[in-house]
Amino acid sequence: MGSIFSKIVAGDIPSYKVAETVEFLAFLDINPLTEGHVLVIPKMEIDYLFDLDNETYVGLMMFAQIVAEGLKKAIPCRRIGVSVIGLEVPHAHIHLIPINGMNDMNFSRSKLHFSEEELEATAEKIREQL
Repeated sequence: MGSIFSKIVAGDIPSYKVAETVEFLAFLDINPLTEGHVLVIPKMEIDYLFDLDNETYVGLMMFAQIVAEGLKKAIPCRRIGVSVIGLEVPHAHIHLIPINGMNDMNFSRSKLHFSEEELEATAEKIREQL
């Protein structure tokens, strides 16, 4: 059985996509720490980021950089924080989080809740900057 991210890649579960290539996908986290919190994944299901082959790993990082640049233009913030935890979903992924301070990256704090309309509007703002 595939991970929830593999189901998103397959189109079995809807998502708020912000960018996509043949190998990679970026979409909004539906339980974000801040507005614009994006998850960047390889479409190939592999549990641990550092188990990716070199070419896929570098490609994923380059894709994340492109998404981060558009994200920074779309969502007012001081920086785009980057986090790789990998315990919550068994599929390699990178969190890109618009931040203004260190506490914005605290994963133990309460998550934000946005309506479907708000999530789609945020995804569109980011897509327009890519």
